Amino acid sequence: MSESEMQAELERPRAENAQLKSKDKGGLTLKVSEKGGLSLYGMGRFPVTLYKEQWLRILASASEIEAFIRENDSKLKTKE
Repeated sequence: MSESEMQAELERPRAENAQLKSKDKGGLTLKVSEKGGLSLYGMGRFPVTLYKEQWLRILASASEIEAFIRENDSKLKTKE
């Protein structure tokens, strides 16, 4: 591997890191992981990665989850 190829290989993760750091703090992004899972970025320090059928199951239950959150609002904490 030549020196220019090594430099290019080092620049790739640096550019990715800079792009991730510059994104809006409130924004969410999606990415297909190496193993074929769907990763959701922007919820915390690490992505939430689940397989397609798991995401679809959560999305199908969205109204139940929202109702549960409303019913238990006084017990639930918010991250500031």
